[in-house]
Amino acid sequence: MTGPAGSNWAEVYDYRAAALERPTSVDEVIRLVERGTPLRALGSRHSFNDLADTTGALVDLAGLPVDLVIDEEARTASFGAGVRYGELAALLEGRGWAIHNMASLPHISVAGAVATATHGSGDRNGNLATAVAGLEFVNGAGRLVRLSRSDADFSGAIVSLGAIGLVTRITLDIEPSFQVRQDLYDELPWDAALEHLDRITSSAYSVSMFTRWVGETIGQVWLKSRMDQPVPPTELFGARPAAREEHMVPEQEPLNTTTQGGVPGAWNDRLPHFKMGFTPSNGTEIQSEFLVPRARAVEALRSLREIADRIEPLLLVTELRTMAADQLWLSGAYGTDALGIHFTWKKLPAEVTALLPEIEARLLPLGARPHWGKVFTAGADRVAPLYPRLRDFAALVARHDPQGLFHNAFLTRTLGI
Repeated sequence: MTGPAGSNWAEVYDYRAAALERPTSVDEVIRLVERGTPLRALGSRHSFNDLADTTGALVDLAGLPVDLVIDEEARTASFGAGVRYGELAALLEGRGWAIHNMASLPHISVAGAVATATHGSGDRNGNLATAVAGLEFVNGAGRLVRLSRSDADFSGAIVSLGAIGLVTRITLDIEPSFQVRQDLYDELPWDAALEHLDRITSSAYSVSMFTRWVGETIGQVWLKSRMDQPVPPTELFGARPAAREEHMVPEQEPLNTTTQGGVPGAWNDRLPHFKMGFTPSNGTEIQSEFLVPRARAVEALRSLREIADRIEPLLLVTELRTMAADQLWLSGAYGTDALGIHFTWKKLPAEVTALLPEIEARLLPLGARPHWGKVFTAGADRVAPLYPRLRDFAALVARHDPQGLFHNAFLTRTLGI
């Protein structure tokens, strides 16, 4: 089925693709590739730039059968790549299983999150792509390729930015279901946050801090604690326990946020910030994010605090969260534990674009890597050197897509490939 390409999730980017294809089987995906015209996979439209765009057709894989297969002995789950995390999580929880982490939004597609190294949070938690145990995709020759962790190209193919083909099926590591409680703390002093950053981010299974940068306190700290692990602290370096449920954006009511107040619940109802049944945005935002090596995290935060008065007028909120190092070639946490500095901007594209070079000038020299699906201005001359395995990735792309069917302007502009 073919239709217009439309816009992204927040309605701040209009796709330039000529058409949108919606295959319902792997055979249909293969036939699309065999036409020999440009294609790009389109996930849940949560990218804020032209990463998923093309001069040809976008391919929405949500119509592929979910076909969930759980291997209890191997502790893996295999399924059609078009499924969204919230849908997958409900299916797994219904059978007593879980995945190790989720992003703040359960609405994003598994394949899209994996391809961009979207992450979730937790000092000891790798990003969502690190749970991938197997991958199937249709490459530029129309061949169905299956990769597992034993394959040499595996670590390059997972975070692929859609450059090697159309992913049709994914296998993830799973574990027995677990319960989580979510506790909020208000007004953490900035001085305490910078002095005790490691102790704060390790105080729960998953920790997020929300700030507007100005003032003497950081705003909110969200602790997500597994019920089979130590309980959260009663005191958090001067921050006070929240008296009521809160939204991370001060002006908004917590109607669409997951349950807080220390009430235990299933992992898939606590690890995300937002409930699956609600639309988390009304199209009034732009997003940027930079993944800073953990060793330079405090330095990065101090530097951004110096321009807080320029950031705050354009900002809805910033989220700070951590992730463990991995070996996925194009991951923002490749080779280093990282701190994600995520900006949810007001819908002020000209002003945000004007400020980003200053933010990038402060963060990229520290080794910070821009999140692939967010807005940034740095080009290949500054982004490509941040990825030691880029040459290997370019060779991988050339093997699987020698005709450049999946190539686009984003790859040229940001990586020079």
